[in-house]
Amino acid sequence: MPSVKVRLGEPIDKALRALKKKLDKEGIMKAAKAHRFYDKPSVKSRAKSKAAMKRAKNTFRRSY
Repeated sequence: MPSVKVRLGEPIDKALRALKKKLDKEGIMKAAKAHRFYDKPSVKSRAKSKAAMKRAKNTFRRSY
């Protein structure tokens, strides 16, 4: 579990920003959003192949 220590006199906004960075780095928020709803296996595989096609398209464009 990521944690951030707030120092004396440090603004809360800065601590929240640091916590958000840690959560993003570890992928916790992404995992929580993925588990928010149930996806059927066919929907998951369709989304996975769509993402792979998008990545391939972008790498092909950048290869020129």
